[in-house]
Formats: sequence, structure tokens, C-alpha cells
Amino acid sequence: MGFTFIHAADLHIDSPLAGLSLKDKAVAERFARAGRRAVESLIAATIDSNAAFLIVAGDVFDGDWKDVTTGLFFVRAIGALHREGIPTFVVKGNHDAESVMSRDLPYPDTVRVFPSRTAATFTLESHRVALHGRSFPHRLTADFVETYPARREGWLNIGVLHTSLDGTRGHQGYAPCSVEDLKRFGYDYWALGHVHASEIVCRDPWIVYPGNLQGRSVREAGAKGAMRVTVEDGRIVNVTPIALDGARWAQVPVDVTGVESENDVVTRIAAGLAGAHAEGEGRPLAARVTLTGATSLHNRLVARRELLQDDVRASGFRIADDCWVEQLKVKTSPPCSPGPLPSAESLDVESLLAEAAGDPRFAEILSELIETIRAKLPRDLHDDLDQSETLRALADDGRALRAGELS
Repeated sequence: MGFTFIHAADLHIDSPLAGLSLKDKAVAERFARAGRRAVESLIAATIDSNAAFLIVAGDVFDGDWKDVTTGLFFVRAIGALHREGIPTFVVKGNHDAESVMSRDLPYPDTVRVFPSRTAATFTLESHRVALHGRSFPHRLTADFVETYPARREGWLNIGVLHTSLDGTRGHQGYAPCSVEDLKRFGYDYWALGHVHASEIVCRDPWIVYPGNLQGRSVREAGAKGAMRVTVEDGRIVNVTPIALDGARWAQVPVDVTGVESENDVVTRIAAGLAGAHAEGEGRPLAARVTLTGATSLHNRLVARRELLQDDVRASGFRIADDCWVEQLKVKTSPPCSPGPLPSAESLDVESLLAEAAGDPRFAEILSELIETIRAKLPRDLHDDLDQSETLRALADDGRALRAGELS
């Protein structure tokens, strides 16, 4: 006999989509319900798949509710599964750990929340499934996985765990463990949460991250959703991602090598945006456009970036009223080594740029700013902030900006 179950994680209900409200209030309002729409799609997909059960591997909520309606929304959504007789199994993650949440929810009896003191096992006799899991008592939790029980022989064993694994994917300190640690339990499937990128870590046994349900910033671009897992004769035979996000983020690289007019640049960008919007299958789209390649327009693009960004946003709205350009980045280069900058009489632009780039005080201020930014970033992004590279980029942009203004 066969059946299907759905594995989701990191719903982060009512978490804001980062940065949109700072750029365009009207656009932010259109995106505001994306997270709730994704949850509604998850419930619908579970019912439509005739799933035997739903697993949510942590972080249903982004933290303690600012408004009780956040919690009531989830109770109402999960109520649809209750009416269909579909059980739901939930662990609490670092964002909705027991120490974080000030209130409990009145879940229907088909919802089973794993305890936090130690791991527990819930069973589904009708499908011979044993689910082992443990909720987070606090935001950071070590010495955690070893409390999980041994496999139950003759049953399909599923471990439900919110974890950073060995920390190589970022966010160290959250129920740390290795793939080998998990293999030793002999479970058939590990339903993981916490890492927002979907990944099948291992297939023997299955160790799976579904990713988060809804991307929250441009660093979480692409389709987001859950995993549909197929079981036949007591064995997992297929794990398939399903897209459930209510809005889509996209990185849109546009190569403008050899392009010599701004109109052609905008045309190429519009084509890239149209493709990204089509891939989203009608979802609202927030895109970051990055111009690359060697072009004689380099200096002008740097100098006029903000004006060009406005033109590009207008192009997005011509595609759809919910096709929003979050930011335009100019990463082009001159077609060859730059010559001397044009300069006004008595203004030695080259010397000024060189002096600024070599000023120890400037370097010190830049270092302080970089460390401030690094402290606010996830650990896996720290290496992206290199002081020498940042200083060189600032000097290059300064040079191009000044050249664009003087030309």
C-alpha cells in the first residue's frame, strides 16, 4: 500500500518581506499577504495530494506575535486539515521556541506538537508510521539530537528536527549534528527545518530540507515551498519539491557587453524581467537586476544609476502591476583600461581619488562600517565583506561616477 505526506518548514507567518516597505508602500501592501497565501497554498496542496499527514519542521512563526491574529490565522488554516481528518505534526524551532512564545494555541486534536524537554514519538497505526521529534525549549540548543529514540522496527521511521546540521550552511548552534549522527538512528526519513534553501542532503537515508515556504528577501530568490513524499510498500520512493510561495524574488543578471545606448540597456532589462515574471507563473515578483559585461556606457551607467533604476521600474510595471524592481546594481566595466578622466581646470580628479583610497583615516572608517554590517549578517555572508575589495570597488565607482558626470 502506498501513501503521500507533505514536509514543510519555516513558515515564518507574518514575517515582513525585507526592505520593500522602505521603497514603495503600495508595492509592499501587495506583497504583504504573500506569507499567508503560501500557508493557504500549503494546506490546499496537502488536501489535494490526499496526504496522509503534514509535517512542519519548525518556525511556524517568526517570533512572538505582535498581534493575536497571527496565531488565529494558523489555527484557522490548520482547521481545514482537521476537517479532512489529516493530522499535522509540528516541532517548534528557534524562532518559535517555547521560551520565545508567550501564548499557546488551541489547536484541534489532529495537531500534535512535539515536547521540548526530550524527544517523543507519535504514531499513525493506519500507515505504520512512527514520527520522532523534539521542539526547541530555547532559541539556541545544543546536546539535542542524542535524546531522539531508537527506530521502531517494522514501522516507517521519520525524524522531525530543526537543525543547522554542522553549521556549514550558516547559523551554527541550532541543534548541531552531522549527517553521520543522523544515519546512526536508522530512520527512513529526516524531515529537517531551519535552512531556507531546499536541499536533499542524503538519499540513504533521506535527509531533506524543504526550504522556507515563502522567500523573504532577494537572498531567498526562486521558487519556495515544501516537499511531497511518496511511500510505497513501507519505503520512500520519491521526494518532489512543490512551489507554494505567494510572491517570488528573483536575481536577474543582464549582460550588456557591447551595448552602446541606454535604450538598448533598458530593452535587455525588460526582456529579463519578463522572463522572470513568467517563471513566477503569475505571482507578484520582486527582482534585483544586475548589469554585467564590458560596455562603453560603464561610466554613464554608474553616474545615472538611480535615474536608470526609475526607468527600469517603469518597464517592470508595464509587464505587470506587481513586477517590482527591488534594486538595480551596476557591475559593468569599461571595454578596456580607462584613460585619464576629463577634468575641469585645476581639478585633478585622479589624484583626489587616489588620495581618498589611500587615506588611513578613510580606511579606518570603512573598516568600522564593514564590521558593523558584518555583525548584523548571517555567518555565511561574512566572507562577502572584504575591506580591500570594498575599498577598490568604491574607488572604481567613484572614478566612474565622476567620469560620467564630466563626460
